[in-house]
Formats: sequence, structure tokens, C-alpha cells
Amino acid sequence: MSTERPIVVLVHGAFAESASWNGVLARLHGNGIDAIAVANPLRSLAGDAQYVRDVIAGLGRPVVLVGHSYGGLVISAAASDNDAVRALVYVAGFAPDTGESALTLSASFPGSTLGEALIAYPVSSGGNELAIRADAFHQQFAADVPASEAALMAATQRPVTEQALADGLPGTPAWRRIPSWFVYGEQDRNIPAAALAFEAERAGARSVQALVGASHAISVSRPDEVAAAIQDAFRFSETLRAA
Repeated sequence: MSTERPIVVLVHGAFAESASWNGVLARLHGNGIDAIAVANPLRSLAGDAQYVRDVIAGLGRPVVLVGHSYGGLVISAAASDNDAVRALVYVAGFAPDTGESALTLSASFPGSTLGEALIAYPVSSGGNELAIRADAFHQQFAADVPASEAALMAATQRPVTEQALADGLPGTPAWRRIPSWFVYGEQDRNIPAAALAFEAERAGARSVQALVGASHAISVSRPDEVAAAIQDAFRFSETLRAA
């Protein structure tokens, strides 16, 4: 067991980007916790997970791995059989079982209106890329964020390929062996809150927080609560270092 202090690695999901973690990063850094936000490629689940694994390997120290939305699939794959990862935090994030994809999980319970808000266009590598329409972004993705900030988020969103959302999780999900924490918004319009609650229970999460009135973009709108969940996981990982 490494005696080095862990670092938090934040993985954004579809239609977001690394700066969506800025409020959370400020709070973690303010509490003396090392943390970085990774630029998730959003091209394919296998490729995105391998990229995160490369980042973790380059850090060379224990990691608390955090995933938002589709980023939950990525951390579930990247942490599989990866002894550097000590804790998983799902921030409105999918926690798939073997073979499950973002598309299957988002449709597992009623309530998502994401499909109605998307635009699709072909990419030269094959297939389509998806983005949220600018006029729909605020209410769909970040209803509890000020309109001016949501407009900037819409303009800087990272589109995702259909393939990435359709890819099923290969192998055994990391949450089967690594302790997990969940925090999500009760008014999430991308991923039904009932789906997230089910996945948290299935994973045997150590902590589950459903934020009243919160949207899908809780890393932006509710950074205090998100940072608190991550800090709880970080404290757990610190106990492993001391053991």
C-alpha cells in the first residue's frame, strides 16, 4: 500500500468540459487537497477510459477518481483492476454494470428529456456526434445555474459521439471492489434521479446524497455539496494510507 498522499482526479461527462469542475477544484484546493480535472475525449468508452488510465499512471500516486454523467462510465472502466484507485465518486454519474451503456441506463427509468434537446451531425471518423442545442441547454442541462453562465457553458460544451454513449461497459465494473460515493440532483433532466438512486444502491455506496432542486450540472450549481462528498471519499483514502 502506497504511503503517498492521494490526489483527486475529476472526469467530466458529455456536453461539459474541464472548467465545469472549477468551483469544486477551488474548494478542494482550499482544503489542502490536490486535485486535477481531466479533459475527457468523449470519443469511445474504451478509448476514454484508457486515456484516464494513462493520466493515473502518469501521476504515480493513489487516486480518488470522480466522474460526472458519462464520466461515471469512464471511471468505472478506468479503475477496473487498477490498484492506484482508492475511491470512486459518482457526481450525477452513471455507474454501469457489465454491458450497460449510457443509452441503456438513461432509458432504464422514465424522466430523461435529453433526446429532445440534442442535435446530431456526422464526423469524418464515422458515425455522428451529439451536442445539446444552445436554446435548450439552460433548462435541459443546468436549470439551476444563472442564464448568463449557462449560455457560456452551452458555448463551451464538448460534444460526444453516439458510439461513446452506446458502448457497453466491458469487464467487471470497478465499483464492485472499490468503495463508492454518490451525489446527484433530484431535478436532473439528463439522467433520471431514480436511475441514479438505483445504481447507487446496487453499488452499495457508502454515501448517497440527493440534492433537492438540483439539476444535472451540480458540479457548477452545487460545488459545496459535491466537494464535501469528494472530501469524504478522500478522507477514506487517507485512512488506507495510514493503515
